[in-house]
Amino acid sequence: MSSHPSSSRLSHTELASPHEMYGDCEAVGTNLHLPRLERAARAAVEPAPSLHFEDFPREIHKRDIAVSDAAARLANALHLHLD
Repeated sequence: MSSHPSSSRLSHTELASPHEMYGDCEAVGTNLHLPRLERAARAAVEPAPSLHFEDFPREIHKRDIAVSDAAARLANALHLHLD
């Protein structure tokens, strides 16, 4: 048997400190240029958007949905009737 532990089985005394691991994670994020994670971290601490109508008084029009002839034939064959 080997007298030294394998690299896949480290004890807690052989691991880096939480401060060192945090620094490693920050370095990886910086080197990988992860702006999405930065945006997500900022959004996580921002207040939730309002649910009140008066905060969003504009009218948003729904877009029209076009049903092609082929889709209408398939729907009719399945008795879905997209009228």
